[in-house]
Amino acid sequence: MRGRRGVFGVVGGAVLMAAGALLATAVVKSPAQLAAEAGPPAQGVLTAEVERRVLAETVVTRGTVVADQSVTVAPPGVVTKLPLKAGDPVAAGRLLAEVSGRPVFALRGAVPMYRDLVPGATGDDVAQVQAALRELGHGTGRDPKGVFGPGTKAALAELYRAVGYAPLPALKDGPATVKAARDAVRAARWALEDTETPPEPPTPAPSSPTAPGSPGTPAPTGKPAVAGSETGAGKGAGAGKGVRRERERALEALREAQEGLAAAEAADGPMLPAAEAVFLRGFPARVAAVAAQVGATVSGPVLTLSAGELVVEAYLKDDKRQLLRPGMPVVISSELAGSDTRGAVAVVAAERSPAPQPPGGDLGYRMVVRAGQPLPAGFAGQDVRLTVESAATDGEALVVPVTAVSAGADGRTVVTARAADGTQRRVEVRTGTSGDGFIAVTPAQPADLAPGTKVVIGTAPGAAAPRGAGR
Repeated sequence: MRGRRGVFGVVGGAVLMAAGALLATAVVKSPAQLAAEAGPPAQGVLTAEVERRVLAETVVTRGTVVADQSVTVAPPGVVTKLPLKAGDPVAAGRLLAEVSGRPVFALRGAVPMYRDLVPGATGDDVAQVQAALRELGHGTGRDPKGVFGPGTKAALAELYRAVGYAPLPALKDGPATVKAARDAVRAARWALEDTETPPEPPTPAPSSPTAPGSPGTPAPTGKPAVAGSETGAGKGAGAGKGVRRERERALEALREAQEGLAAAEAADGPMLPAAEAVFLRGFPARVAAVAAQVGATVSGPVLTLSAGELVVEAYLKDDKRQLLRPGMPVVISSELAGSDTRGAVAVVAAERSPAPQPPGGDLGYRMVVRAGQPLPAGFAGQDVRLTVESAATDGEALVVPVTAVSAGADGRTVVTARAADGTQRRVEVRTGTSGDGFIAVTPAQPADLAPGTKVVIGTAPGAAAPRGAGR
């Protein structure tokens, strides 16, 4: 009995094992079997709605907020005073530094100092100095614009007194020259006065009437007296000519002396050395860097000043350079401030800007963006995002995703509109401005496309297959 039970147990176990193997082969499949049995999934459609809005094509890049003007101050000599430090504001008329005992101050102007300005000088740079002096309250009198005359000399002397220094004279021996010229005028005037005093007439010799033929009476010669002979009338005429000649010469000498005095007085007075004035386009400015110390001999920049309005400077690669031009609107986005400011492209360079390192490299094409409203001073040095609107629709337009547009074999550009019941129809369109993945379209038949119409932009697995006929 026990033997039979053992046989039955072995047979039952074998049956169970066989059944398990059959079940495993029916359920477990190899990767190859799975790939072979897998068919293509059902395909559906992806759609998007037609919109009506203004579409802009944009170029996005990064830029740095910098001052519109950067000026280095490097007058020759030894630094004897540095009253400013990096970050300090600078106003017009402010002392920037003292070099070899002479002041260097800031004035408003766009033309850099390229020469010493002395009394009698003329030009646009003189006119700029006159305007800067008047801005600080130092009037230039009746001097014509661009002429360094007496009024400008007086105003310049006032400026130097305001900053605490004496101006340098235009002529080292100017006062002595003027004094000598004045002495010459006085001497010439005295000489002229001497010619105006009539000479005393000579005293005639006494004579008594005598009869003809008496002793002492000259014998008649029978010849008339010759004009200009040694007679009283001849002597008077010759003396008159000499007096007139002396007077004319004295007048000419006086005129020459007066001209010399005018020239000496015009040339005398204070001068503005090129090394003592720094012109900046706008104020307030600020000290960007101080690179020298008191007592050092100037061998490079002493100070670097940043002036003018804050602008955004960016460098473009070739692909973006071709899309941008001055006047295009820009949105300046500061992530730090969490604000957007509208502006416009001011400059797009035609040539690449060389990079300081490595030699031979370049930064790209320089672009400058000016904000519509002055940027806050705290923006200086910030890295900001620039979104440049390189093209835009003329008002609102029908807009669809770029993927909704296709070209048929017949060359027509179409979008596929999908109705609520799933039917589709082809709509011929004319394309326009594109940007940010969208494109403006104009249907050939205005009634064929409207805001809210769904258009096909692609296919998606797992959805019902599209139905309907296109046209």
